[in-house]
Amino acid sequence: MSTFTKQYEEIKQIANRIFDNPELGYKEQKTHQTVLEFLLEVNPELTYELFCGTGIKTTLGSGKSLNLGFIAELDAVYAPSHFQADQETGAAHNCGHYTQVAIALALYKHYFTTKAYESLDFSLTFIFVPAEEYLDLPYRDALKAKGEITYYGGKPEAMKRGIFDDIDLGVCVHSMGGEYPKRTIEINCDLAGFLYKKYTFKGRASHAGFDPSSGTNAYSMSTLFNVALGMQRQHFKDAEKVRMNPIVMQSDMSTNVIPNQITVGTDLRTQSVEYMKEVAKQMDQAAKGSAIAMGGEVEASTQMGYLPFVQDRYLSEFALAAYKENEAIEEILEGNAISAAGDIGDLSFMMPCIQIGYSGFTGTIHGDDFKDIDPEFIYEIFPRFLTEVFNKMNGQLDKSRIYRRTFDEYEALLASITE
Repeated sequence: MSTFTKQYEEIKQIANRIFDNPELGYKEQKTHQTVLEFLLEVNPELTYELFCGTGIKTTLGSGKSLNLGFIAELDAVYAPSHFQADQETGAAHNCGHYTQVAIALALYKHYFTTKAYESLDFSLTFIFVPAEEYLDLPYRDALKAKGEITYYGGKPEAMKRGIFDDIDLGVCVHSMGGEYPKRTIEINCDLAGFLYKKYTFKGRASHAGFDPSSGTNAYSMSTLFNVALGMQRQHFKDAEKVRMNPIVMQSDMSTNVIPNQITVGTDLRTQSVEYMKEVAKQMDQAAKGSAIAMGGEVEASTQMGYLPFVQDRYLSEFALAAYKENEAIEEILEGNAISAAGDIGDLSFMMPCIQIGYSGFTGTIHGDDFKDIDPEFIYEIFPRFLTEVFNKMNGQLDKSRIYRRTFDEYEALLASITE
Protein backbone atom coordinates (compact mmCIF):
# COMPACT_ATOMS: atom_id res chain seq x y z
CA MET A 1 0.00 0.00 0.00
CA SER A 2 1.45 3.36 -1.04
CA THR A 3 1.84 6.25 1.39
CA PHE A 4 -0.75 8.19 -0.61
CA THR A 5 -3.28 5.42 -0.06
CA LYS A 6 -2.52 5.29 3.66
CA GLN A 7 -2.88 9.04 4.15
CA TYR A 8 -5.79 9.53 1.74
CA GLU A 9 -8.55 9.94 4.35
CA GLU A 10 -6.49 12.36 6.42
CA ILE A 11 -5.67 14.52 3.39
CA LYS A 12 -9.28 14.52 2.23
CA GLN A 13 -10.41 15.70 5.66
CA ILE A 14 -7.88 18.55 5.55
CA ALA A 15 -9.19 19.56 2.12
CA ASN A 16 -12.78 19.48 3.34
CA ARG A 17 -11.87 21.63 6.34
CA ILE A 18 -10.33 24.27 4.10
CA PHE A 19 -13.27 24.07 1.67
CA ASP A 20 -15.67 24.66 4.56
CA ASN A 21 -13.69 27.67 5.81
CA PRO A 22 -12.92 29.82 2.74
CA GLU A 23 -10.98 33.05 3.19
CA LEU A 24 -10.07 35.92 0.87
CA GLY A 25 -6.50 36.90 0.02
CA TYR A 26 -4.22 38.22 2.76
CA LYS A 27 -6.88 37.10 5.26
CA GLU A 28 -6.27 33.31 5.20
CA GLN A 29 -5.69 32.97 8.95
CA LYS A 30 -7.65 29.74 9.50
CA THR A 31 -6.16 28.14 6.41
CA HIS A 32 -2.68 29.22 7.51
CA GLN A 33 -3.25 27.62 10.90
CA THR A 34 -4.57 24.40 9.36
CA VAL A 35 -1.52 24.09 7.10
CA LEU A 36 1.02 24.93 9.80
CA GLU A 37 -0.53 22.55 12.35
CA PHE A 38 -0.44 19.71 9.81
CA LEU A 39 3.19 20.36 8.88
CA LEU A 40 4.24 20.48 12.53
CA GLU A 41 2.34 17.29 13.29
CA VAL A 42 4.16 15.53 10.44
CA ASN A 43 7.51 17.11 11.33
CA PRO A 44 7.71 18.49 14.91
CA GLU A 45 11.18 19.89 14.13
CA LEU A 46 9.90 21.77 11.08
CA THR A 47 11.98 24.74 9.95
CA TYR A 48 9.84 27.26 8.14
CA GLU A 49 9.55 30.89 7.09
CA LEU A 50 6.42 33.03 7.34
CA PHE A 51 5.68 35.83 4.89
CA CYS A 52 2.88 38.18 3.83
CA GLY A 53 0.94 37.46 7.00
CA THR A 54 -0.34 34.01 6.02
CA GLY A 55 2.30 32.56 3.69
CA ILE A 56 4.47 29.59 4.69
CA LYS A 57 7.70 28.28 3.15
CA THR A 58 9.55 25.11 4.14
CA THR A 59 12.24 23.01 2.43
CA LEU A 60 13.13 19.32 2.30
CA GLY A 61 16.69 18.43 1.30
CA SER A 62 18.39 21.80 1.53
CA GLY A 63 21.83 22.50 0.15
CA LYS A 64 21.44 20.94 -3.28
CA SER A 65 22.43 22.59 -6.55
CA LEU A 66 18.83 23.18 -7.67
CA ASN A 67 15.72 24.11 -5.68
CA LEU A 68 12.27 23.23 -7.01
CA GLY A 69 9.42 25.26 -5.57
CA PHE A 70 6.06 23.50 -5.30
CA ILE A 71 3.49 26.27 -4.95
CA ALA A 72 -0.01 26.12 -3.49
CA GLU A 73 -2.46 29.00 -3.19
CA LEU A 74 -4.29 29.62 0.07
CA ASP A 75 -7.10 31.98 -0.90
CA ALA A 76 -10.69 31.66 -2.03
CA VAL A 77 -12.81 33.64 -4.49
CA TYR A 78 -15.47 36.23 -3.63
CA ALA A 79 -18.61 34.28 -4.55
CA PRO A 80 -21.36 34.86 -1.95
CA SER A 81 -23.93 32.82 -3.89
CA HIS A 82 -21.83 29.64 -3.83
CA PHE A 83 -23.45 26.89 -1.79
CA GLN A 84 -20.50 26.77 0.64
CA ALA A 85 -19.72 30.48 0.79
CA ASP A 86 -18.84 32.17 4.06
CA GLN A 87 -21.99 34.08 4.98
CA GLU A 88 -20.06 37.02 6.44
CA THR A 89 -17.29 37.51 3.91
CA GLY A 90 -18.72 36.00 0.72
CA ALA A 91 -15.58 33.89 0.24
CA ALA A 92 -15.93 30.50 -1.47
CA HIS A 93 -13.50 27.86 -2.70
CA ASN A 94 -14.97 27.57 -6.18
CA CYS A 95 -11.59 27.83 -7.87
CA GLY A 96 -10.14 24.69 -6.33
CA HIS A 97 -7.28 26.21 -4.34
CA TYR A 98 -8.25 24.11 -1.34
CA THR A 99 -7.29 21.01 -3.31
CA GLN A 100 -3.92 22.52 -4.25
CA VAL A 101 -3.14 22.97 -0.57
CA ALA A 102 -4.19 19.41 0.23
CA ILE A 103 -2.08 18.03 -2.63
CA ALA A 104 0.95 19.97 -1.37
CA LEU A 105 0.42 18.57 2.13
CA ALA A 106 0.05 15.06 0.72
CA LEU A 107 3.37 15.46 -1.07
CA TYR A 108 5.10 16.87 1.99
CA LYS A 109 3.97 14.02 4.23
CA HIS A 110 4.95 11.41 1.62
CA TYR A 111 8.43 12.83 1.09
CA PHE A 112 9.10 13.44 4.78
CA THR A 113 7.84 10.12 6.14
CA THR A 114 9.51 8.02 3.44
CA LYS A 115 12.64 10.22 3.23
CA ALA A 116 12.27 9.94 -0.55
CA TYR A 117 13.40 13.57 -0.91
CA GLU A 118 16.91 12.47 0.05
CA SER A 119 17.30 10.64 -3.27
CA LEU A 120 16.39 13.73 -5.31
CA ASP A 121 19.27 15.80 -6.67
CA PHE A 122 17.26 18.98 -6.10
CA SER A 123 15.78 20.52 -2.98
CA LEU A 124 12.00 20.46 -2.68
CA THR A 125 10.53 23.65 -1.24
CA PHE A 126 6.83 23.95 -0.42
CA ILE A 127 5.49 27.49 -0.71
CA PHE A 128 1.94 28.26 0.44
CA VAL A 129 1.14 31.66 -1.06
CA PRO A 130 -1.73 34.02 -0.20
CA ALA A 131 -3.84 36.22 -2.45
CA GLU A 132 -3.66 34.69 -5.93
CA GLU A 133 -7.14 35.90 -6.82
CA TYR A 134 -7.17 39.56 -7.91
CA LEU A 135 -10.13 40.83 -5.89
CA ASP A 136 -11.20 42.52 -2.64
CA LEU A 137 -9.28 45.50 -3.98
CA PRO A 138 -10.43 48.15 -1.44
CA TYR A 139 -8.95 46.00 1.34
CA ARG A 140 -5.70 45.61 -0.57
CA ASP A 141 -5.72 49.34 -1.36
CA ALA A 142 -5.78 49.92 2.40
CA LEU A 143 -2.92 47.46 2.96
CA LYS A 144 -0.94 49.20 0.27
CA ALA A 145 -1.65 52.64 1.73
CA LYS A 146 -0.34 51.43 5.11
CA GLY A 147 2.81 50.06 3.46
CA GLU A 148 1.98 46.46 4.36
CA ILE A 149 2.00 45.29 0.74
CA THR A 150 3.23 46.64 -2.59
CA TYR A 151 1.50 44.18 -4.91
CA TYR A 152 -2.08 42.94 -4.89
CA GLY A 153 -1.04 39.45 -5.98
CA GLY A 154 0.59 37.12 -3.47
CA LYS A 155 3.34 35.80 -5.75
CA PRO A 156 4.59 39.26 -6.87
CA GLU A 157 4.55 40.36 -3.23
CA ALA A 158 6.48 37.24 -2.22
CA MET A 159 8.91 37.86 -5.09
CA LYS A 160 9.53 41.37 -3.78
CA ARG A 161 10.22 39.99 -0.30
CA GLY A 162 12.80 37.52 -1.59
CA ILE A 163 10.78 34.36 -0.97
CA PHE A 164 11.70 33.03 -4.41
CA ASP A 165 15.33 34.18 -4.40
CA ASP A 166 16.61 30.65 -3.75
CA ILE A 167 14.08 28.92 -6.04
CA ASP A 168 15.24 27.84 -9.52
CA LEU A 169 12.00 26.49 -11.04
CA GLY A 170 8.35 26.51 -10.07
CA VAL A 171 5.69 23.81 -10.23
CA CYS A 172 2.07 24.65 -9.54
CA VAL A 173 -1.11 22.63 -10.06
CA HIS A 174 -4.66 23.78 -10.70
CA SER A 175 -8.15 22.36 -10.88
CA MET A 176 -9.79 22.02 -14.30
CA GLY A 177 -13.33 23.34 -14.49
CA GLY A 178 -16.15 21.17 -15.76
CA GLU A 179 -16.61 17.42 -15.75
CA TYR A 180 -14.45 15.03 -17.75
CA PRO A 181 -15.51 11.49 -18.67
CA LYS A 182 -12.04 10.18 -17.79
CA ARG A 183 -9.42 11.07 -15.24
CA THR A 184 -7.54 13.82 -17.04
CA ILE A 185 -4.55 16.10 -16.62
CA GLU A 186 -3.49 19.11 -18.66
CA ILE A 187 -0.08 20.54 -19.55
CA ASN A 188 1.08 23.62 -21.47
CA CYS A 189 -2.15 25.55 -20.97
CA ASP A 190 -1.08 29.19 -21.36
CA LEU A 191 -2.87 31.98 -19.51
CA ALA A 192 -3.60 35.56 -20.42
CA GLY A 193 -2.14 38.61 -18.76
CA PHE A 194 -4.35 41.51 -17.81
CA LEU A 195 -4.43 45.10 -16.71
CA TYR A 196 -7.16 47.52 -15.64
CA LYS A 197 -7.97 50.73 -17.48
CA LYS A 198 -10.08 53.52 -16.01
CA TYR A 199 -11.46 56.37 -18.10
CA THR A 200 -13.09 59.38 -16.47
CA PHE A 201 -15.11 61.30 -19.04
CA LYS A 202 -15.75 64.95 -18.20
CA GLY A 203 -18.40 67.21 -19.67
CA ARG A 204 -20.55 70.10 -18.47
CA ALA A 205 -23.72 69.91 -16.41
CA SER A 206 -26.95 71.70 -17.29
CA HIS A 207 -30.71 71.27 -16.84
CA ALA A 208 -31.67 68.29 -18.98
CA GLY A 209 -35.17 69.64 -19.67
CA PHE A 210 -34.83 73.42 -19.65
CA ASP A 211 -31.35 73.90 -21.15
CA PRO A 212 -29.77 70.68 -22.46
CA SER A 213 -27.94 72.56 -25.20
CA SER A 214 -25.68 74.19 -22.62
CA GLY A 215 -24.50 70.81 -21.33
CA THR A 216 -21.87 68.34 -22.52
CA ASN A 217 -22.96 64.79 -21.78
CA ALA A 218 -20.21 62.66 -20.21
CA TYR A 219 -22.45 59.59 -20.27
CA SER A 220 -22.83 59.93 -24.04
CA MET A 221 -19.04 60.00 -24.33
CA SER A 222 -18.82 56.74 -22.38
CA THR A 223 -21.52 55.20 -24.59
CA LEU A 224 -19.65 56.19 -27.72
CA PHE A 225 -16.48 54.74 -26.21
CA ASN A 226 -18.22 51.43 -25.53
CA VAL A 227 -19.43 51.31 -29.14
CA ALA A 228 -15.90 52.07 -30.37
CA LEU A 229 -14.50 49.16 -28.36
CA GLY A 230 -17.15 46.90 -29.84
CA MET A 231 -16.21 47.97 -33.35
CA GLN A 232 -12.52 47.36 -32.63
CA ARG A 233 -13.06 43.74 -31.58
CA GLN A 234 -13.26 42.59 -35.20
CA HIS A 235 -9.67 43.69 -35.78
CA PHE A 236 -7.99 41.99 -32.82
CA LYS A 237 -5.73 39.01 -33.50
CA ASP A 238 -7.60 35.76 -32.83
CA ALA A 239 -4.53 34.09 -31.31
CA GLU A 240 -4.32 36.78 -28.63
CA LYS A 241 -7.82 35.97 -27.29
CA VAL A 242 -8.41 39.61 -26.36
CA ARG A 243 -11.01 40.17 -23.66
CA MET A 244 -12.48 43.45 -22.42
CA ASN A 245 -15.40 44.04 -20.08
CA PRO A 246 -16.19 47.78 -19.80
CA ILE A 247 -18.53 48.77 -16.95
CA VAL A 248 -19.69 52.04 -15.40
CA MET A 249 -17.75 52.28 -12.15
CA GLN A 250 -18.58 55.75 -10.85
CA SER A 251 -21.29 58.24 -11.73
CA ASP A 252 -23.53 60.78 -10.06
CA MET A 253 -26.37 61.09 -12.51
CA SER A 254 -29.87 62.47 -12.28
CA THR A 255 -32.50 62.31 -15.00
CA ASN A 256 -32.96 66.10 -14.92
CA VAL A 257 -29.26 66.98 -15.17
CA ILE A 258 -26.90 66.46 -18.09
CA PRO A 259 -24.16 64.27 -16.48
CA ASN A 260 -20.80 66.00 -16.38
CA GLN A 261 -18.62 63.10 -15.16
CA ILE A 262 -18.63 59.33 -15.42
CA THR A 263 -15.91 56.71 -14.94
CA VAL A 264 -15.73 53.57 -17.07
CA GLY A 265 -13.45 50.73 -16.04
CA THR A 266 -12.44 47.65 -17.98
CA ASP A 267 -9.95 44.86 -17.80
CA LEU A 268 -7.83 44.04 -20.83
CA ARG A 269 -6.62 40.47 -21.34
CA THR A 270 -4.16 39.29 -23.98
CA GLN A 271 -1.76 36.39 -24.43
CA SER A 272 1.33 38.58 -24.81
CA VAL A 273 2.74 41.72 -23.23
CA GLU A 274 3.48 43.45 -26.54
CA TYR A 275 -0.07 43.02 -27.80
CA MET A 276 -1.40 44.17 -24.44
CA LYS A 277 0.47 47.43 -24.93
CA GLU A 278 -0.86 47.77 -28.48
CA VAL A 279 -4.50 47.22 -27.54
CA ALA A 280 -4.20 49.52 -24.53
CA LYS A 281 -3.00 52.26 -26.86
CA GLN A 282 -5.99 51.65 -29.15
CA MET A 283 -8.33 51.84 -26.16
CA ASP A 284 -6.81 55.16 -25.11
CA GLN A 285 -7.29 56.52 -28.62
CA ALA A 286 -10.92 55.38 -28.65
CA ALA A 287 -11.57 57.08 -25.32
CA LYS A 288 -9.92 60.31 -26.41
CA GLY A 289 -11.76 60.32 -29.73
CA SER A 290 -15.10 59.66 -28.04
CA ALA A 291 -14.58 62.55 -25.65
CA ILE A 292 -13.49 64.93 -28.41
CA ALA A 293 -16.42 63.92 -30.62
CA MET A 294 -18.85 65.01 -27.89
CA GLY A 295 -16.94 68.15 -26.92
CA GLY A 296 -15.55 66.83 -23.65
CA GLU A 297 -12.39 65.49 -22.07
CA VAL A 298 -11.16 62.20 -20.66
CA GLU A 299 -8.55 61.17 -18.11
CA ALA A 300 -7.06 57.68 -18.35
CA SER A 301 -5.24 55.56 -15.77
CA THR A 302 -3.68 52.09 -15.92
CA GLN A 303 -3.29 49.53 -13.16
CA MET A 304 -1.27 46.38 -13.81
CA GLY A 305 -2.83 43.02 -13.05
CA TYR A 306 -0.77 39.92 -13.91
CA LEU A 307 1.63 39.03 -16.70
CA PRO A 308 0.76 36.39 -19.32
CA PHE A 309 1.83 32.86 -18.45
CA VAL A 310 3.59 30.83 -21.11
CA GLN A 311 4.29 27.43 -19.58
CA ASP A 312 7.85 26.21 -19.83
CA ARG A 313 7.78 23.55 -22.54
CA TYR A 314 11.04 22.00 -21.40
CA LEU A 315 9.76 21.28 -17.89
CA SER A 316 6.46 20.00 -19.30
CA GLU A 317 8.40 17.27 -21.11
CA PHE A 318 8.94 15.57 -17.75
CA ALA A 319 5.23 15.66 -16.97
CA LEU A 320 4.43 14.19 -20.38
CA ALA A 321 7.00 11.42 -19.92
CA ALA A 322 5.53 10.54 -16.52
CA TYR A 323 2.00 10.49 -17.97
CA LYS A 324 3.00 8.04 -20.68
CA GLU A 325 4.07 5.55 -18.01
CA ASN A 326 1.08 6.14 -15.71
CA GLU A 327 -1.85 3.76 -16.09
CA ALA A 328 -4.20 5.46 -13.61
CA ILE A 329 -4.54 8.73 -15.56
CA GLU A 330 -6.47 8.11 -18.74
CA GLU A 331 -6.32 11.37 -20.74
CA ILE A 332 -4.03 14.34 -21.22
CA LEU A 333 -4.80 17.73 -22.75
CA GLU A 334 -1.97 19.77 -24.19
CA GLY A 335 -1.29 23.13 -25.80
CA ASN A 336 -4.41 25.12 -25.02
CA ALA A 337 -4.48 28.86 -24.36
CA ILE A 338 -7.22 30.50 -22.32
CA SER A 339 -8.10 34.02 -21.24
CA ALA A 340 -8.06 33.27 -17.53
CA ALA A 341 -5.05 34.71 -15.71
CA GLY A 342 -2.95 34.05 -12.62
CA ASP A 343 0.07 35.50 -10.87
CA ILE A 344 2.02 32.40 -11.86
CA GLY A 345 2.61 34.48 -15.00
CA ASP A 346 4.60 37.00 -12.97
CA LEU A 347 6.71 34.28 -11.37
CA SER A 348 7.32 32.71 -14.79
CA PHE A 349 9.02 35.91 -15.89
CA MET A 350 11.61 35.30 -13.19
CA MET A 351 12.12 31.54 -13.68
CA PRO A 352 10.72 28.57 -15.65
CA CYS A 353 7.32 27.46 -14.32
CA ILE A 354 4.65 24.93 -15.18
CA GLN A 355 1.10 24.48 -13.91
CA ILE A 356 -0.39 21.02 -14.30
CA GLY A 357 -4.17 20.83 -14.46
CA TYR A 358 -6.22 17.99 -12.98
CA SER A 359 -9.84 16.93 -13.32
CA GLY A 360 -12.12 15.59 -10.61
CA PHE A 361 -14.65 18.42 -10.32
CA THR A 362 -18.15 19.33 -11.37
CA GLY A 363 -19.86 22.64 -11.92
CA THR A 364 -18.54 25.89 -13.33
CA ILE A 365 -15.19 27.09 -12.06
CA HIS A 366 -15.88 30.29 -10.08
CA GLY A 367 -19.56 29.30 -10.29
CA ASP A 368 -22.16 28.58 -7.61
CA ASP A 369 -22.06 24.80 -8.07
CA PHE A 370 -18.31 24.09 -8.23
CA LYS A 371 -17.08 21.20 -6.08
CA ASP A 372 -14.86 18.11 -6.26
CA ILE A 373 -16.42 14.75 -7.17
CA ASP A 374 -13.39 12.46 -7.48
CA PRO A 375 -11.37 12.92 -4.28
CA GLU A 376 -9.51 9.66 -4.78
CA PHE A 377 -8.02 11.00 -8.00
CA ILE A 378 -7.27 14.44 -6.56
CA TYR A 379 -5.73 13.43 -3.22
CA GLU A 380 -4.22 10.01 -3.97
CA ILE A 381 -3.62 9.29 -7.66
CA PHE A 382 -2.65 12.79 -8.79
CA PRO A 383 -0.09 13.56 -6.04
CA ARG A 384 1.46 10.14 -6.65
CA PHE A 385 1.75 11.13 -10.32
CA LEU A 386 3.57 14.30 -9.28
CA THR A 387 6.21 12.23 -7.53
CA GLU A 388 6.67 10.39 -10.82
CA VAL A 389 7.20 13.75 -12.54
CA PHE A 390 9.83 14.68 -9.97
CA ASN A 391 11.49 11.29 -10.44
CA LYS A 392 11.73 12.01 -14.17
CA MET A 393 13.41 15.34 -13.36
CA ASN A 394 15.81 13.73 -10.90
CA GLY A 395 19.31 13.82 -12.35
CA GLN A 396 18.00 15.01 -15.72
CA LEU A 397 17.43 18.76 -15.35
CA ASP A 398 19.60 20.72 -17.78
CA LYS A 399 20.73 23.83 -15.92
CA SER A 400 21.44 25.62 -19.19
CA ARG A 401 17.69 25.60 -19.90
CA ILE A 402 16.74 27.07 -16.54
CA TYR A 403 16.70 30.85 -16.95
CA ARG A 404 16.72 33.53 -14.27
CA ARG A 405 15.69 37.18 -14.36
CA THR A 406 15.95 39.75 -11.60
CA PHE A 407 13.19 41.49 -9.70
CA ASP A 408 14.49 44.81 -11.06
CA GLU A 409 13.89 43.51 -14.58
CA TYR A 410 10.39 42.47 -13.53
CA GLU A 411 9.58 45.93 -12.19
CA ALA A 412 10.99 47.54 -15.33
CA LEU A 413 8.68 45.41 -17.48
CA LEU A 414 5.63 46.41 -15.43
CA ALA A 415 6.61 50.07 -15.72
CA SER A 416 6.86 49.76 -19.50
CA ILE A 417 3.26 48.49 -19.60
CA THR A 418 1.65 51.03 -17.28
CA GLU A 419 3.59 54.15 -18.21
